[in-house]
Amino acid sequence: MAELVDDEPLQISSGVSASLAVLAGIAAADAACCSVLGLRSRGQNHDEAAELLERVVRSADAVRALQRLLSLKNEAQYGLISVSATRRNSALRQAAHVVAFAEDVMAR
Repeated sequence: MAELVDDEPLQISSGVSASLAVLAGIAAADAACCSVLGLRSRGQNHDEAAELLERVVRSADAVRALQRLLSLKNEAQYGLISVSATRRNSALRQAAHVVAFAEDVMAR
């Protein structure tokens, strides 16, 4: 969905697309953790999701991607300043990385 919204005009789509990318990364991390560990982070502090993801084998790159996404979360979802195209594109790349990792984990 983040990629579909990305096709809209920049002033409308940038923050929405980045926000959806953040949510996709969080959901993918949860899926990987549930698949391997049988649990997911349930707290309001999403940094806990990154800490839990670290427990999954070969997750270092996915953890870094998730942390980058989480650093954008407040700006994308609550900020009064528009998310730049550069930051939005980075969020889309990071989300794709975490999603691909989760898909790989669940296919093992």
